[in-house]
Amino acid sequence: MDFLQQGTKEEILYWSKRLYQKGMSPSTSGNISIKVKEGILISASGVCLNDMNEDDIVLIDYDGNLLNGNKKPSSEKIMHSEIYTKRDDINAIIHCHCPLITAFAVAGKSIKKAILPDFVLAFGEVPLIPYYCPSTIELATNVGNCFEKYSAALLKNHGVILGAESLQKAFYQLELLRSYVEIYFGAEVLGGANTLSKNNIKEIQQIYKNK
Repeated sequence: MDFLQQGTKEEILYWSKRLYQKGMSPSTSGNISIKVKEGILISASGVCLNDMNEDDIVLIDYDGNLLNGNKKPSSEKIMHSEIYTKRDDINAIIHCHCPLITAFAVAGKSIKKAILPDFVLAFGEVPLIPYYCPSTIELATNVGNCFEKYSAALLKNHGVILGAESLQKAFYQLELLRSYVEIYFGAEVLGGANTLSKNNIKEIQQIYKNK
């Protein structure tokens, strides 16, 4: 986004509103953050992402301590911190309760059927993390461990979390994931989702490598 400087509160506000308006973060659910040189900018606790203003974005350190702002940071702050600690290449995180994606988490199913080339390239698989009470160290630790290998994960009976190099990329990846589940559910209604073969997948991956 040329008109938005990365690493600013304005950037968070822009993508937060798009997240809500796309129906991926209903009510006051979900949280969003970016890594900055001073620490982590993260949405405040209990705020609707569509209604946020700059005062609803606070600065914390990697232990979750408030450095700047007068609002309570998201209760999932340690989960964000764990991911940033594990992955130097991740600069932005979105955690939301997108209904269609969360349906997989509630059903206790990972997202891994290779039905679309874009999904194969972007994710390969979105694993399911066992249920841990939201906002706990146990959840944060297990999410951090998962992100050593993956860049997105389902939280059983909870939601989805995704990290990327920027909020723009994270949002686009989340849209891609929601599109996948919409197509999957539609295909199941029509008789079942056909998967790509191993040879199909190898061909897709080879084309991507040669780009």
